Amino acid sequence: MDVLVAFRADASVQIGTGHVMRCLTLADELARLGHHCLFVCRDHEGHLGDLIQRRGFELCMLSDGAGLRSESGGSASSLYSDWLGVTWEKDSQETQEVLSGRCATWIVVDHYALDARWEREIAKHSAQIMVIDDLADREHDCAVLLDQNLGRAHTDYDAWVPPHTQRLIGPRYSLLRPEFRELRERFLKRRQAMECGRILISLGGVDRTNVTGRVLSALEASSLASSTKLDIVMGSSAPALEDIRTQAANSRFDATVNVNVTNMAERMGLADLSIGAAGSTSWERCCLGLPSIMVILAENQRLIGEALANAECALLIDESEISEALPPMLDKLLETEGALERFASNAASVCDGNGASRVAALMTGRDLH
Repeated sequence: MDVLVAFRADASVQIGTGHVMRCLTLADELARLGHHCLFVCRDHEGHLGDLIQRRGFELCMLSDGAGLRSESGGSASSLYSDWLGVTWEKDSQETQEVLSGRCATWIVVDHYALDARWEREIAKHSAQIMVIDDLADREHDCAVLLDQNLGRAHTDYDAWVPPHTQRLIGPRYSLLRPEFRELRERFLKRRQAMECGRILISLGGVDRTNVTGRVLSALEASSLASSTKLDIVMGSSAPALEDIRTQAANSRFDATVNVNVTNMAERMGLADLSIGAAGSTSWERCCLGLPSIMVILAENQRLIGEALANAECALLIDESEISEALPPMLDKLLETEGALERFASNAASVCDGNGASRVAALMTGRDLH
């Protein structure tokens, strides 16, 4: 019998796209196994409703309600409480209305503005709740908690989840699309005697503050060969998209701007180096052994970035340091013999690309390998 899995996740100019994208990856795997997936998302600017529907999933879009805040204390993490746009109570009520008369075997919630209060209210509509989190900073009441980050420990959630919660911790459970697993062996063979002929630049689907532009300016000031190809990937909702197109057209490099790409695994595999955000795409780069210079765009990315830097999978830079620090960092990396190969090998050891199948197996009662 088909399993109904309901996902509660949002994308927006403020939030970015990562939460919805990793939920889509898990939904794709569940759909492949024959199960029905429903997405409940709020109608924020920059939402991914069209993409969700193009991927074949049922979608219920909640009204934006921007500016409404909780009168009962907000969400557990005040840093992210305004991401919801409404009170957690209202969000719970509206989500329950969507689920009324439908029994979801699982509800998956991936939202920094929601916590155990919301989960307890929603539990009457589902046998089990799975939380996807990165922060370990608030209480959850769930059957399964997934935190895919390197450097995270099971004990980080001791104060935040009940004893019965099954914790899936680390990049072993990272939610990557199947093409990363399928292309892994092919592209790992390329990571020998490497030269930096192609750089992938991807600073998130939105890049609200135009970090991409600052990276491009910094590269112009480096000693990087002008023959280097720059593969710049952006989302269609990026505010500075047209500015980046102009900047790329005037670059001394062979620079192209690509929007809403559907072949990111192929692009990562063909690249020799990535300059990207220290978010969930980190695990995609690791799976394909792609050396990286990672830019910290938000504090919730610091754990990932520092763990990968300590494992010598990537170099780490703060957003505020791009102009001054990126050119010498890049120059030193490329001048150090064997550095790219070492970073590639270390990265490949972090993640094998089978995380989504492992999580789906648990949810559907199959063997978790």
